[in-house]
Amino acid sequence: MSDVAVSTSVQSAAQSGDDARAIGWWLLAVAGLVFIMVVVGGATRLTESGLSMVDWRPVTGMLPPITEADWQAEFAKYQQSPEYRLKNRGMSITQFKEIFYWEWGHRLLGRVIGLAFFVPMVWFWLRRRVPPGYKPRLVLLFLLGGSQGLLGWYMVQSGLVDEPAVSHYRLTAHLSLALVIFSALMWTALSLLRPRPLAVDAPVPMLARLALALAAVQIVMGALVAGLKAGLIYNQWPLMGEGFVPPALYDMAPLWRNFLDNAVTVQFDHRMGAYLLFALSLVLGWFGIRHGGPVRTAVLAVFASVTVQMLLGVVALLLAVPVFWGAAHQAGGVIVLASLIYLVHRTRTPG
Repeated sequence: MSDVAVSTSVQSAAQSGDDARAIGWWLLAVAGLVFIMVVVGGATRLTESGLSMVDWRPVTGMLPPITEADWQAEFAKYQQSPEYRLKNRGMSITQFKEIFYWEWGHRLLGRVIGLAFFVPMVWFWLRRRVPPGYKPRLVLLFLLGGSQGLLGWYMVQSGLVDEPAVSHYRLTAHLSLALVIFSALMWTALSLLRPRPLAVDAPVPMLARLALALAAVQIVMGALVAGLKAGLIYNQWPLMGEGFVPPALYDMAPLWRNFLDNAVTVQFDHRMGAYLLFALSLVLGWFGIRHGGPVRTAVLAVFASVTVQMLLGVVALLLAVPVFWGAAHQAGGVIVLASLIYLVHRTRTPG
């Protein structure tokens, strides 16, 4: 092989590595925006602002009302909603503006994320800088993002019919899809930035995957707690009422409905999931801390994030879920998820 061919090959490999790093960091930045979106979404729910916008205008709704006449028109539409008629009758337009801006900001951030993903994707694509095999992933991520917007409106619609409350099933689906997108962004970014897995002994990889699966289930249960407002009952810890196991745990029939629709059962399950995840993070830490370098750091990050998240959950529960602590707990859940995704990715089986 000639010196020219070797030089060309080296330059091509270097350029490919630069492209992978650039796209990886871009995807991590978008994942960071999704993290912020999840926290803002939690605050929007906790401030009971999610039903303040009674229509969905993906393009023309980018700007809030400007003039006083615009605000009066928006307020008049809200006054026809079940939330105003059954819950907020007599609300002033100043109070309406407060909840409106939360929901408007949440939707605006969704549009910002869409642009932050779509524009760089097109740029990388047209300049042929997308590594082989990654174009389908990027398209799928874009479609998932669009689906999240549709699912968000589908969730809001459920609270605009008869009762001023969104379906807890739809809320759970909305949060779950957001975290699927977050996880896919992180995994794809790490595959570009850290393509080679670390050498690690058993059973760390298996324990990491198990902890990630349990964290995913725990997040879904947390969404059900939020949707059923189960955090507003049994605001004590570690007991629930007069005992560790509360009454009315399985009062609904058929039995399976308790795990989805019974606020008592859902809160109890969420508590048990937290204890189990904490115990699993301890075991994971015991085996993982024997390794040095990145593995040790990653398992300690998992243990620390799980511990802080459990403490945030206890504080939020004892205080009856005020906005700050509720949003902090939701943020903590995403951080736990991120730490586990990183560990699972770095300890995955080569190939």
